Amino acid sequence: MPLSTFDLPAPDLTAWRAGNTGTEGVWRFDADTPGRHVMISALVHGNEVCGAWALKGLLEAGVRPQRGSLTLAFCNLEAFDRFDPADHDASRFVDEDLNRQWSADRIAEGGTRERRRAAALQSHVEQADWLLDLHSMHEPSPPLTLTGPMPRNLALARQLRSPEHVVIDAGHKDGVRMRDFGRFGAPDVDPTNDALALLVECGFHGDTASRTVAQDQCARFLRAADTLDEAAIAQQLTGWLQPDAPRQWALDVTGPVVARSADFRFAQPFTGLEVIPQAGTVIGWNDGEPVATPYDDCVLVMPSTRQARAGVTVVRYARRRAL
Repeated sequence: MPLSTFDLPAPDLTAWRAGNTGTEGVWRFDADTPGRHVMISALVHGNEVCGAWALKGLLEAGVRPQRGSLTLAFCNLEAFDRFDPADHDASRFVDEDLNRQWSADRIAEGGTRERRRAAALQSHVEQADWLLDLHSMHEPSPPLTLTGPMPRNLALARQLRSPEHVVIDAGHKDGVRMRDFGRFGAPDVDPTNDALALLVECGFHGDTASRTVAQDQCARFLRAADTLDEAAIAQQLTGWLQPDAPRQWALDVTGPVVARSADFRFAQPFTGLEVIPQAGTVIGWNDGEPVATPYDDCVLVMPSTRQARAGVTVVRYARRRAL
């Protein structure tokens, strides 16, 4: 697929690099009034700069929680330091994908810069009650919320009323995401576990609209968590809230297509959310073997060959239903 124009510049984070927690890039603010501990994370991948713009905006606006605590985390700064808009995929990570390292065993093993960074961030993630993890996508596509399989996360996505498409997925076979770490990945059977986590894909990495989506999601999340009330959002985050989605669709992921090697190619330049009407339609070739849709009205979720190599998911199949 052709490389899309990267129009969103990287933010200057110099003034916000140190943090105030003893962990580089991590800021925490506490209110006098009790409430949830809310965390918003960005730059889990170094080339996904929209979330960094949103966090920088929160810091520059002097946002402080009215209730509970607010943690803002610029996650993979080493990867971000390598950012080059002409070769942005190269700064996704340094040694390995930070968003596949979130299991106690991998963090304890260390060895790579991403695992050491996960260890540095671990206590902040563990202390959070609600987590919003801001990402962007390899290809131009409408924004998506990824809830995981937990009904409590889906309920929160519906409460936010945006974006339009909500992906219900089980994660990646090659490692655990931050969104699914610890209490966030625990099943709903424990009534005492009220930890909620959403991962939002805000659009294409280099699209300036992805920054608008990231800002909107921050404002919605802080409002839903009761961290800030409507008046504070209107005063401090003017213009951040965008109109609600006209409707929301749930995309129930039924399975991934995993590349066998770098030799994966699609039959068309898919970008995401295409609905393939007929089962058995060939959408690509995996090491020369045809890949066909498994059922009628199959939705393609986040197709991309940018990172294609053995073991990497290049697209996921989903069924669509109205929320």
